[in-house]
Amino acid sequence: MFPRSTVFRALHQWRSNADRPPSLPLPPEPSSFATAVRSSASLRVLKPLHAAVLRHHLDDLVLSVALACRYSQLGLPRAGLSLLSPAAADPSLLPAADTFFWNLLVRGLVESGAHDRALALYRQMREPRGGAQPNNFTFPPVLKACSYLGDFEEGVKVHDDAAELGYDSDVFVRNSLISMYGKSGALDTAKRLFDEMPDRSVVTWTAMIGAFAQNGHPEDALALFRRMLEERVRPNRATFLTVMPCVIRCHDADDLHKLIIRYHLESEVIVQNAIMGMYSRCGKIEQARKLFDGIAEKDLASWSSMIEAYARADMFEEAMKLFRNMKLLEIVPDRVTLLGVTCGCSNSAVASLRHARLIHGFAIRSLLIEDLMVETAVIDSYVRRGSLSSARRIFDQMREKNLVTWSTMISGYGMHGRGVEALELFNRMKCLMKPDHITFVSVLSACSHAGLIVEGWQCFNSMTTEFGIVARAEHYACMVDLLGRAGQLEKAREFIEKMPIKPDSSVWGSLLGACRIHPDAKITELAATSLFELDPQNSGRYILLSNIYTSLGKIEEAHSIRVLMRKRGVKKIAGYTVIELNNKLYKFLVGDCSNPQSDLMYRELERLMDRIKEAGYVPNTNFALHDVEEETKVKSLYMHSEKLAIVFGLINTGPESTIRIHKNLRVCGDCHTATKFISKVTKRKIVMRDSHRFHHFSDGECSCGDYW
Repeated sequence: MFPRSTVFRALHQWRSNADRPPSLPLPPEPSSFATAVRSSASLRVLKPLHAAVLRHHLDDLVLSVALACRYSQLGLPRAGLSLLSPAAADPSLLPAADTFFWNLLVRGLVESGAHDRALALYRQMREPRGGAQPNNFTFPPVLKACSYLGDFEEGVKVHDDAAELGYDSDVFVRNSLISMYGKSGALDTAKRLFDEMPDRSVVTWTAMIGAFAQNGHPEDALALFRRMLEERVRPNRATFLTVMPCVIRCHDADDLHKLIIRYHLESEVIVQNAIMGMYSRCGKIEQARKLFDGIAEKDLASWSSMIEAYARADMFEEAMKLFRNMKLLEIVPDRVTLLGVTCGCSNSAVASLRHARLIHGFAIRSLLIEDLMVETAVIDSYVRRGSLSSARRIFDQMREKNLVTWSTMISGYGMHGRGVEALELFNRMKCLMKPDHITFVSVLSACSHAGLIVEGWQCFNSMTTEFGIVARAEHYACMVDLLGRAGQLEKAREFIEKMPIKPDSSVWGSLLGACRIHPDAKITELAATSLFELDPQNSGRYILLSNIYTSLGKIEEAHSIRVLMRKRGVKKIAGYTVIELNNKLYKFLVGDCSNPQSDLMYRELERLMDRIKEAGYVPNTNFALHDVEEETKVKSLYMHSEKLAIVFGLINTGPESTIRIHKNLRVCGDCHTATKFISKVTKRKIVMRDSHRFHHFSDGECSCGDYW
């Protein structure tokens, strides 16, 4: 038998050349094997060790658990679980009344991802004939299993067991309890347990910081972190990884970064990736890129973090460029990377249908298209890039669908003004699974956009009566929008007054938006007054109110709203329209002359406006500049970014091509009318996405039915 030092020398030689086995045979000693297994750095090291265990017929539970845990940690939980299956299925194989071996098996099952089996084994252990008594090492993995499964009722029972046996004050058990209650949303209980502890370890502080962070209290998490430093508790890597997602201010990010450097943790790739994410959330995207470029050995998470950072900052072109560089370096993206770039495509103002197709193609080639989350994200990207048919084709081919998938497709039909199809899909879904509050937002919004008042009321009422879902502010906002778009402004106002919860800015915003379609001075002022208190820095509210006053002939009131904006320092968001041609994006502002084809564009625009006037188009000067001559108002309407992008598309594409444009704000009312006439006189299909929905123009009609 070889001494343990010989084993480690052999392992050292093995790690230096992972493709070759150790030059010395490993001894058939289970404890030495277990130590070697725990220290194995890769599957290349672990698998030959496992083979040697089998070769020497070492049937030892400690060794089996060590192998199971290591397989799980190295990404093969199923392989580890197979090692534990015999003992988990038949606990009589365990040494009688030996808590140590029961604990080993419970921990091994949790580490291998078999959380339900770990809980079942714990319950068996607690039976009178279980044969072993839990101790302070039993409860942490069991509580971890409860947290993972979301079985918090069981977690409370486990807490009662720990208290009954006198282990609830043990620091390791108490840390696990804080973490479990934090994940369950029972923040008060977690805080009470934390406050009662006379001695707290760094794990205790980290668990409580995590509890605040997970329950939407980032400021409290940061405050507790500062208190931890004041009490001279040294944070570790886990502490920093827990607190970094709570940072949203630049100076906090800089301070935390300095602390990480002080504690010599900045060289760890996992920490560097988290710092990148922290800076990107604070809007310091250049600092995040600087950190990314400085990582010597980037892992997959590094690339994914930077791609996600660009996507979050609406810098989709940079995200795609980084994605391409990643592929050129033959780094294979995983589902996290693909989800980041796909979600970026969905949310970006400059991404196009071409981008959605490229990402879909890569998902197919990388065999990730059958991943439920990836498939759902691809559906969403097609929906938001204007190809509802492509989204539905993927949806129909999916082997498995969850609530998010159904809600995404239902929402897609709503965005494209196809409320009947949205309702049909919703009714199909109800036969298969119970809808949640997000699904109801999707279907109510679809009813609103399509003017389906009766159906909308039926869906809203069924939330409580049929599914026991309590309506939230977003559901009430959908109903106000539904009533308001139909011109039932007084009913919408009464509905708001009877709401059981206080109306928020989304509810009043829906009412004000309805006044854009059906101007009413009294209700407009009611909605605007409430909005200016709740959302005083939203420039869109002021512009909308000013336009409503103008349409009512109240020019002085409209002017006073513009003056109020300047006094409050509210800046109007610049409107622009994007069009993609030949894999290149072109962006137009109002009156834009920066395009090389500007002269040709404006000549063609003049001819086009004359043609649609002959077809019956009448300019709506309510959407033009104020305090200028009528002729100037009409000319200013011609130069809106939507019209410029459409003309640019007309002169640069063939007669059969569909023109696709994207406006970052709600489409101008005059441009909406003009585009209907343009589609008629040019016989071209035009797809316009604005900040609220899609408009499909064809032969003088719009898919929204002018109900937008």
